[in-house]
Amino acid sequence: MEDKFIPYEKMSAKERRKIDNKRRGTWGGMVPVTRTVPSGKTYTRKIKHKNSAFDQ
Repeated sequence: MEDKFIPYEKMSAKERRKIDNKRRGTWGGMVPVTRTVPSGKTYTRKIKHKNSAFDQ
C-alpha cells in the first residue's frame, strides 16, 4: 500500500526531526563564525604597510 502525503506541519515531532536531520549537511570543515567580514568603522592596530618607505 502506498503512503499518503502528510503535510510537514501535521507530521509528528519525531518524523519532522528525522526529515530535518536528513536535510542538514556539514560545513565541510569550514567554521562559519571565523569567516566574518571586518567592519570598516573599527580601529585596527595592525601596521598597514609593513617594511614600506614610511617606516624608515
